[in-house]
Amino acid sequence: MKIGNIEVTGQLILAPMAGVTDYAYRTICASLGANVTVSEMVSSRALVYQDKKSARLLRVNEGSVFGAQIFGNDPELMAQAAVLAMGHCACDFIDINMGCPVPKIVNNGDGSALMKNIDLASKIVEHVVKAVPIPVTVKTRKGWDKGSINVVPFATAMEKAGAAAIGIHGRTKTMMYSGVADWDIIADVKKAVSIPVIANGDIDSGEAILRCKNRTNADFFMIGRAVFGNPWIFSQCQAALDGKEIPPLPPLSQRVDRAVEQIELAQQDKGDVIACLEARKHFAWYLRGVSHASYYKEKICKIAEMKDVYEIAAGIKRDLR
Repeated sequence: MKIGNIEVTGQLILAPMAGVTDYAYRTICASLGANVTVSEMVSSRALVYQDKKSARLLRVNEGSVFGAQIFGNDPELMAQAAVLAMGHCACDFIDINMGCPVPKIVNNGDGSALMKNIDLASKIVEHVVKAVPIPVTVKTRKGWDKGSINVVPFATAMEKAGAAAIGIHGRTKTMMYSGVADWDIIADVKKAVSIPVIANGDIDSGEAILRCKNRTNADFFMIGRAVFGNPWIFSQCQAALDGKEIPPLPPLSQRVDRAVEQIELAQQDKGDVIACLEARKHFAWYLRGVSHASYYKEKICKIAEMKDVYEIAAGIKRDLR
């Protein structure tokens, strides 16, 4: 499989998600089968204006093809930001966010707001493609709302502008993350373009990825919220694609060890304070569906230093199964 001239060893992509897919979690997911990982979205203006916090989001993880995702609505600034992103992280490709539905993003004309202006979206892609020597991809949605499902002409315009691949979340902007993802519209895009199509939305198990593959005929499959606390979904989905028996989750003790490993990677990347604050949500996600875990979830909400992480992990492994 290829994205532009980049060889990819498989079809599984970790979706970029703000506050989730940082360096630590990307590293974990790559080690468990994510063939492609993408940074949290980074503001083009922040990069151009040399915001150090934004630049740090672009740290490259090992074990996968890596893309830097940028957002914005000014073609020239986006081109400058793409060049700067390459300089910060030597990424394999640039991904342009044209799908984020969050109000603070779309109210500025960024993210999925660009679906309402195909000409501007095309200019952005053209500028970025001219600015960097690596592939440029686009991530978008099926439309703004149910009255403006325009992803097929949007995708064809992005291909014409030079995009090397396009990712489609099968929901509109107004749906946010509710309802059911429309895989049929992704199939329509696949028929309309010659570049690789990435299917996104409701891929939450090995069984689901096979249904999505059959419905969409997509080239790649992007997994988002289903990875929360469950990076093993990549190995499960790969087994399904390979026609093998889908493995169960590993024992809780091993899952806890992975959670600790993730928090330690975050500590190395961001320092103790931020890593421990962010551990409160990440560690809790690893306990989703675990019986009698409420006591430890309460303790996780109060994590303040790394010794708390180790004490909680030891307690869970001792008391829960």
